[in-house]
Amino acid sequence: MSWNSFGRVLRFTTWGESHGPAIGAVVDGCPPGIALTEADIQPWLDKRRPGTSRFTTQRREPDEVRILSGVFDGRTTGTPISLMIENVDQRSKDYSEVAKAYRPGHADYAYDAKYGFRDHRGGGRSSARETASRVAAGAVARLVIPQVQVRAWVEAIGGDTIDPARFDAAEIDRNPFFCPDPEAARRWEALVDEARKAGSSLGAVIACEANGVPAGWGAPLYAKLDAELAAACMGINAVKGVEIGDGFAAASLSGEQNADPMRPGAEGPEFLANHAGGIAGGIATGQPIRLRVAFKPTSSILTPVETITREGDATEIMTKGRHDPCVGIRGVPVVEAMVALVLADQALLHRAQCG
Repeated sequence: MSWNSFGRVLRFTTWGESHGPAIGAVVDGCPPGIALTEADIQPWLDKRRPGTSRFTTQRREPDEVRILSGVFDGRTTGTPISLMIENVDQRSKDYSEVAKAYRPGHADYAYDAKYGFRDHRGGGRSSARETASRVAAGAVARLVIPQVQVRAWVEAIGGDTIDPARFDAAEIDRNPFFCPDPEAARRWEALVDEARKAGSSLGAVIACEANGVPAGWGAPLYAKLDAELAAACMGINAVKGVEIGDGFAAASLSGEQNADPMRPGAEGPEFLANHAGGIAGGIATGQPIRLRVAFKPTSSILTPVETITREGDATEIMTKGRHDPCVGIRGVPVVEAMVALVLADQALLHRAQCG
């Protein structure tokens, strides 16, 4: 069995390993006639690209995408769209110690336990390098739903959270943290620098909002929009939690506090709150879709940690090489891509059933 594909109508499959010759994605089910070139995909990959600041891995990858199939004369043909990104800056020798022992918190042991052997070079498929393929596929998905705007930002790093009163959307692309609070961004410079110099790493929380999603998208009971979004984001490397709307905070509210009151509006109901994150009963309400995604600290660190060898002997490991001191920073375009892929899939699913 193979589980490297996601989606129902708009379905994508990612392939390749962190230190293989290339990685990529195949997007199937994209409607024909949509204008598509590499220039429509590249800007999103540039947002995720490593080595853009001292706060991310210093692996130097141009992440230039090539469209191999599914496009003719600049338009999608309705056939599978194959996307390829070459790996040009591998340093497999950095992982010689990882070949002998497992990194605690990483997928090293789990992959070995499942398959009986593993690709230790950067983690193979478990590496965050794989997410570039998702970002490329997500760029195609955005073109399927041009009426929807998906935007994500970093809300917290290492437990240090932005001040919502200082939220400025224009700031998100002005700093290396995708942070809407300029004061928090300045604090995070010192925070991430300290972790990097100490050979450690930090976790992060990413918030995402999708505007322009019409009421009705989502297919109960087993293709609920919130369930699909949760599955898509939980499937991102290093993600350990997803909240829709108020998420866990809703459990401490009363029924009247948690309700999203409605009153008559000029074009349908006017909502007075959005605790549900724009989804009720697994179906979009027409409000902004809101979710939060928790990224764990990077497991590849220079600080020695207790572990075992493949033979089961006790040892310590410290991971050399180039790693993100906070992998959640580059997770912003990945979360956006996965949300766009789910929404595009649900749009086509809705059209198939409801016309």
